[in-house]
Amino acid sequence: MALSFVFEPPSDEENELSETEDQIDEEEEEEGEGGGKPKPSKSQSQSPWDFAAFSESVAEEHARRSTTSVDFKISKVLQRQSTTDPNPAEEDEDSDSSESEPDRQEDYRPEAEEDDDSNAVVNSKSFFSPSDGTSFHANSFMELNLSRPLLRACEALGYAKPTPIQAACIPLALSGRDICGSAITGSGKTAAFALPTLERLLFRPKRMPAIRVLILTPTRELAVQVNSMIEKLAQFTDIRCCLIVGGLSTKVQEAALRSMPDIVVATPGRMIDHLRNSMSVDLEDLAVLILDEADRLLELGFSAEIHELVRLCSKRRQTMLFSATMTEEVDELVKLSLNKPLRLSADPSTKRPATLTEEVVRIRRMREVNQEAVLLALCSKTFTSKVIIFSGTKQAAHRLKILFGLAGLKAAELHGNLTQVQRLDALELFRKQRVDFLIATDVAARGLDIIGVETVINYACPRDLTSYVHRVGRTARAGREGYAVTFVTDNDRSLLKAIAKRAGSKLKSRIVAEQSITKWSRVIEQMEDQVAAVLQDEIEERALRKAEMEATKAENLIAHRDEIFSRPKRTWFVTEKEKQLTAKAAKSFSDKGKFSGNEVTSAQQAEDLKMKEKRKREREKNLPRKKRRKLEAAREMLEFESEKLEDSSDKKEMSLVDLAYRRAKAVKAKKKAVDAGKIVMKVAKKSKHSSQRTQSRTEEMQELFEGDMTDKKQKRNVSGTGMKKSKSSFKSKSRYKRK
Repeated sequence: MALSFVFEPPSDEENELSETEDQIDEEEEEEGEGGGKPKPSKSQSQSPWDFAAFSESVAEEHARRSTTSVDFKISKVLQRQSTTDPNPAEEDEDSDSSESEPDRQEDYRPEAEEDDDSNAVVNSKSFFSPSDGTSFHANSFMELNLSRPLLRACEALGYAKPTPIQAACIPLALSGRDICGSAITGSGKTAAFALPTLERLLFRPKRMPAIRVLILTPTRELAVQVNSMIEKLAQFTDIRCCLIVGGLSTKVQEAALRSMPDIVVATPGRMIDHLRNSMSVDLEDLAVLILDEADRLLELGFSAEIHELVRLCSKRRQTMLFSATMTEEVDELVKLSLNKPLRLSADPSTKRPATLTEEVVRIRRMREVNQEAVLLALCSKTFTSKVIIFSGTKQAAHRLKILFGLAGLKAAELHGNLTQVQRLDALELFRKQRVDFLIATDVAARGLDIIGVETVINYACPRDLTSYVHRVGRTARAGREGYAVTFVTDNDRSLLKAIAKRAGSKLKSRIVAEQSITKWSRVIEQMEDQVAAVLQDEIEERALRKAEMEATKAENLIAHRDEIFSRPKRTWFVTEKEKQLTAKAAKSFSDKGKFSGNEVTSAQQAEDLKMKEKRKREREKNLPRKKRRKLEAAREMLEFESEKLEDSSDKKEMSLVDLAYRRAKAVKAKKKAVDAGKIVMKVAKKSKHSSQRTQSRTEEMQELFEGDMTDKKQKRNVSGTGMKKSKSSFKSKSRYKRK
């Protein structure tokens, strides 16, 4: 890698806070996503972000669903409070005036602990082809043999000089090689795989439309961003791109897929749904498969879906994997059937941006109750704008959003409990700086390139170092400065050691003023009733919404019954029950091996079990129809019996395998006893009076069938015993004659 490459620092105009919103938007458009070095020209550049094509306004959605936003509920609660208490902020002003102690920042001093060698990595045989001679340096995009339409698009987006990962990846991808690329966050990996893919598609057979490129991402927001980026790069060509993610209209996506776009950007679950249930959609002509944030896609939650998609793809394809934290998981790569892939590490010495300042805030065991107060103290005084706050759960993120709203801080939330329109709107509000804080779960941790993020606060400590790297990678991108603040409790010492080892002597410790924490603790205590009121309003609104949906569903079922039942039944690769079980298993494995170095083996064991189940399902698919139906009926019977056992609390808990074994053993023993004549199956006599019948028709037929079968068995047994008697008498006669 060429050591002379340095990201161009942002201009003075970009850092001025007194600029208008239009000027800020123009600067963001000049920077763009994709990691290319911004061109120092005065002409206005385009922005690769474009969410307007994929989402309606949030106001329209609330009007259609008869709901209201969280901000509206918060303002309503505040109005109620203002009517009861006209001067609620006097005490806060007094405490602010008396508050004089500022936050302190000092060098972090690690505690004396024994060295832990459990995380040592065992070197395995190299699976990758050698990448000797690969150049990580290029002066311009013209040196990379790109066509004029793509060069023109790069110029329109403001990209002048390729980043190291782009300079290394584009020539190799144009030659059709399989690639595993890793580089620091914000180094332009999207453009590194988009530009060579578009270059190859310029020479496709245009008379034969087909889906030739599939790009898979772990989150919907990242898929929207990649799709927008590709459309901007392909704006001067005839290449068409399609977005397939959950939360958006299925019918619109079906129509788009039937029109055979050249590139499909998708999340794995929705793509499999279309391949199984949409007509005329397949991946037989696929030429390129790209996995963005590949290490996340190969984890427990996505791996089964990824392997299913790989199985459906064409064998003669090019596969590219990209991530900031790519690990050399040889077994996983072999399963993906890569062909002699090249490993490109554009920044092998360190995965930490040089302009990132990392800090930790120690939350002692007795002070964990005040964690929300510490966060509000930091956000009200130290980090006041362009801040992303990562929480551990969706419920915690929503509670923080309500607390920030009640405290008068402008914040947006981003997590899985929101609709797709609300999620995209939250990102757009934060990008345009209409809100100062974005409170998110790990949905926003990967790939999102939001220009101008100054601070990342890990309110909930990440599970491992990989999650930490991706979270803090939302700031200090493309040479800009950034801060990463992590709240560390006594249970997170292992991760703290890993962060200290990664950051070295640059890790700082921040001490929040005690007066500020005490003040915000009192404020939060006073706001608890208001938070409960907002949550209660949401519960009531949700119940009304659910009742309306049920009523609408019933009306549609009555009005369009024939049309609904004439549709083919949708099939699912993974049912909701299996999804819950997988999520539960992943969570238990992550909790069990948290920071102990056992995460890989635990996930591997779970993956092996999943693959066994998958192979079993594939074997069952190849069975004849009768056998397959018998297996399905037996499985349903076992599930029914297991549910019965679970319901009865007195009985001991038993696994499905043990239950099946015991049932099979009992059936076999009963069959042997019947064949030996030890048990005679009695036929239930019919009652003389028809009025006394209580059995159903199915039970009567079952008894008749069993009676016929037992009669046949008895006849067979009688004939068998008769033959044995004649045989023994014949032997006795022969013995008598010999004597």
